[in-house]
Amino acid sequence: MPAAEESNAMSAWRASRLALAGLALALTLAGGTAAAQTNLRFTLDRKFEGPAAPFLLPLDRGYYKAEGLNVSIDPAANALDPLKRVASGDYDMGFADVNRLIKYRDENTKAPVKAVFMVYNRPAYAVIGRKSRGITTPKDLEGRKLGAPAEGGAFAQWPIFVKANGIDAAKVMIENVGFQVRDPMLAAGQVDAITGLSFSSVIDLKDKGVPSDDISVLLMADYGVNLYGNAIVVNTKFAADHPEAVKGFLRAFLRGLKMTVASPASALEYVLERSDTSKKTLELDRLKMVIRENIVTPEVKANGYGGVDGERFSRALEQLALTHKFKADKPKLDEIFDASFLPPAADRRVN
Repeated sequence: MPAAEESNAMSAWRASRLALAGLALALTLAGGTAAAQTNLRFTLDRKFEGPAAPFLLPLDRGYYKAEGLNVSIDPAANALDPLKRVASGDYDMGFADVNRLIKYRDENTKAPVKAVFMVYNRPAYAVIGRKSRGITTPKDLEGRKLGAPAEGGAFAQWPIFVKANGIDAAKVMIENVGFQVRDPMLAAGQVDAITGLSFSSVIDLKDKGVPSDDISVLLMADYGVNLYGNAIVVNTKFAADHPEAVKGFLRAFLRGLKMTVASPASALEYVLERSDTSKKTLELDRLKMVIRENIVTPEVKANGYGGVDGERFSRALEQLALTHKFKADKPKLDEIFDASFLPPAADRRVN
């Protein structure tokens, strides 16, 4: 099919999808089930990419509406945006790094924001290197140049990674680089490795022409970093005022998450509808990587989606103390994570 015809066909397909979604909404409204809907503003932690699929699928398929919610979902410019947005009350719920949340609440003790559903059972923090430049194990970083944004979430865990793997940090040349130039610098061979999120940098490197078999991914979770990853967070005042809305959102999200895990390619279409520049093959790879490495982990297969293990959380705090000097005592689990809004354990089992 010629490119123009393919583009027209895709536009027609998307238009038909939106029309069907509008029809479904009209039928719902006509039936009166949305008469007392609660408005809920939700913020992602980045732009619309593959990992946003489990949030967008319930929106377009009317699952949030079925829970009595009028949900809007917005992208974010950086990883700190969701915490600031939710804590300020500008957004009611969001998707944020739980480790940033722990530090944020320690620095802002009255910040009204807590996690309510752990989505990334393992974080995507990683050191990504080039095999052609001798990077295949953590110790290989000694004597090499590491490109690392000083404000990056992955680089924040560098002291944990160093200690867990016996790296002589003095032998690693660290260059503070900007987020936008980090991946291009590795692709061009200006650095030997970088710190970043695996599903972000790996896919971007492939897009820049770096062969897959030359990319070495040292996922920190595989090398002694026992932290959790991203969670759904909520403004605690909103949660107190609208507990059923929070529960309903999580029920709808869980439904969308399971459908995304079962059929990533189908779920990805809800992302592509919002981004004309996204490349389907790359975004599908990104989504599958997140599902495989961060969401459906052995622990989740055993215990189900969404929860947090108390003992593991305590170990994670001990590691975080290597990267953050707590102003007060280390927080207790219930000060960071509120499990009371989770769907029943039976519903959270991995199919």
